[in-house]
Amino acid sequence: MMKKMKYVLVTGGVVSGLGKGVTASSIGVLLKACGLRVTSIKIDPYLNTDAGTMSPFEHGEVYVLDDGGEVDLDLGNYERFLDIKLTRDNNITTGKIYQAVIDKERRGDYLGKTVQVVPHITDAIQEWIERVAMIPVDGKEDPADVCVIELGGTIGDIESMPFIEALGQFSYRVGPGNFCLIHVSLVPVLNVVGEQKTKPTQHSVRGLRSQGLIPNILACRSTAALDENVKAKLSQFCHVPEENVITLYDVTNIWHIPLLLKDQKAHEAILRVLNLQSTKEPSLKEWTSRARICDMLHEPVRIAIVGKYTGLSDAYLSVTKALLHASVALRKKLVIDWIAACDLEDATEKENPDAYKAAWKLLKDADGVLVPGGFGDRGVEGKILAAKYARENKIPFLGICLGMQIAVIEYARSILGLRDANSTEIDPDTKNPCVIFMPEGSKTHMGGTMRLGSRRTYFQVKDCKSAKLYGSRSFIDERHRHRYEVNPDMVARFEKAGLSFTGKDDTGRRMEIIELPNHPYFIGVQFHPEFKSRPAKPSAMFLGLIAASSGKLDTLIQDSVSQGNVLTKLSNGLVYSNGNATKPANMLSDGLFSYCNRVHV
Repeated sequence: MMKKMKYVLVTGGVVSGLGKGVTASSIGVLLKACGLRVTSIKIDPYLNTDAGTMSPFEHGEVYVLDDGGEVDLDLGNYERFLDIKLTRDNNITTGKIYQAVIDKERRGDYLGKTVQVVPHITDAIQEWIERVAMIPVDGKEDPADVCVIELGGTIGDIESMPFIEALGQFSYRVGPGNFCLIHVSLVPVLNVVGEQKTKPTQHSVRGLRSQGLIPNILACRSTAALDENVKAKLSQFCHVPEENVITLYDVTNIWHIPLLLKDQKAHEAILRVLNLQSTKEPSLKEWTSRARICDMLHEPVRIAIVGKYTGLSDAYLSVTKALLHASVALRKKLVIDWIAACDLEDATEKENPDAYKAAWKLLKDADGVLVPGGFGDRGVEGKILAAKYARENKIPFLGICLGMQIAVIEYARSILGLRDANSTEIDPDTKNPCVIFMPEGSKTHMGGTMRLGSRRTYFQVKDCKSAKLYGSRSFIDERHRHRYEVNPDMVARFEKAGLSFTGKDDTGRRMEIIELPNHPYFIGVQFHPEFKSRPAKPSAMFLGLIAASSGKLDTLIQDSVSQGNVLTKLSNGLVYSNGNATKPANMLSDGLFSYCNRVHV
């Protein structure tokens, strides 16, 4: 007999941006520490089929899964916290649901009935949840024990209503003891009064109950721990046991959140509602150690991120997380300098000289430079200038996707003497196309038509930095998201001029990794290594960048060669480096520090 799946639903109220994704991920970590296997589902009520065609300014970064799914960034939180591999179906959108129902209607599956939101859309939502919850995501064959579902948006949003109705029905469908609702809400403090106000949460819960969902646990976001009388008031007016009112107050980094939940015995409350017995007391020693180490780091490493979407840090969320994972593993305090690529360009020097000077000062003060992926022509010349500066001045450089492509273009212009070298994405008529449109791509349809998901890269050179950082393996599997590639017909010219293509795909025609052998660390990758970085298993490419920026690359590579796998050594906490910060920084969430050029983060 198949075991009964247990479901934990996380909803949000009052305002958006309360951290439902981190809360849902932390709940998963806590349940996993109790000996349970956990999977996750994110519901996004927007009409888009997936996140693939959305601007990062709209919804943050587009996170890419192994199967090529372009999904909401919260699935990245789930994968990083729980160390699991999700599928595209773990992200439910209104677009997917309606498309599935309309396809069934066109096939005649509804046998002439009038297709309506209730029951057809709501049934489709419930069936999707039940089907996806049974997909193993942790490498084992059997389904997980608990499925954590996060409902995006805020209670009261029009687009969420079909999902709320479906989830209300679903709670009865799975029955008592199999469904736990955790409502994340805000308890603000008005500066004038200095008192924690419960009314917003009361109204939020009232709205939730009016739509058929009754919360079992309240997770209250606030600047400080809730006063006991405030918890008692919330318990009384929201009809939730006082021990089930949890405080999620502001912390120095998000790795403290699972610890906060554990300290308040949130796992015991969840297990009671789900009629589950913990197989062990959660220890979370690794999380405790990591959170404390992150808080205690002193010696800074400054990384300049030169990008197009620097006005919103969530646009590069996985990149900043991967940098954080690597810097904590190497015992460095990460300082990010956000540089809008267009501010480095000559046009800005004339139009806004202050911004131009500030951008170049940040770039020149950085210990390392990272150019992340992106699309379109805005800021490309600035990125090329950043790559040129890093190459000529021996500054550690990592280019990801478009970042690799602009490094190739810069090399063609500066070393090969091809002044008009460019990508056909930027200049379709260039006479020296270093980067070209991939033949299998579509120029008429944007959604889901790129080279997506996990692809294999074979190392062409054993004695290179990238291969050594990956433990001297013959191949690696990394996630991709691109339409353009390095022109294979120009590779021989580049290699003759000193640019090494150390990684290629299985055909040998698609370039995956570039390196400059005579540079301390100048690497470009066509894939996105940030998507597979984990707190306990940092990405090799990001480790290399942080190590090179800290003057530790040779030691890191030697350790990698002697140990066979640098990640194993680091995860055991054997690499240490401490010092004193020489410059104050502004503290952000997640243990990141940032200096910005005309950017609020």
